[in-house]
Amino acid sequence: MPSHSDPHAVRQRLIRLIHVAKRDLGQDDETYRAMLMGCVKKDSTSTMNAPELERVLERMKRLGFRVKRSRPLAQDGQSKKIRALWMELHEAGAVRNSSEGALASYVQRQTGVAALQWLAPEQASTVIESLKQWLTRVQRRSK
Repeated sequence: MPSHSDPHAVRQRLIRLIHVAKRDLGQDDETYRAMLMGCVKKDSTSTMNAPELERVLERMKRLGFRVKRSRPLAQDGQSKKIRALWMELHEAGAVRNSSEGALASYVQRQTGVAALQWLAPEQASTVIESLKQWLTRVQRRSK
């Protein structure tokens, strides 16, 4: 895991946050680049140093962006299996959005439980079986 004192890691984290902010604020490319120019006189985060990136992020926070703390992922065997099946479905074209949030939405629709780490073992087994059946149907159709 990169250290927060590593300048390259700090810069990459800021760039990722800025891109998340762009998406969350619903900025199109033209609006986003105009905001960058107005803030630091550069139109791409790839040419910015860390202090410039911090200024951009602060501007985006003033525009309404909120940094969300990420929830730790469930690491038990069943959760890993659920994630692996979800990614297989994504690679097969059956799942458009492979994100953890999309998976959590699917799990909630199936079980009423909002996060993988809160699933009881029986509920996780039910999700695994439904994903396996879905994958089997997708694979049969593609033959």
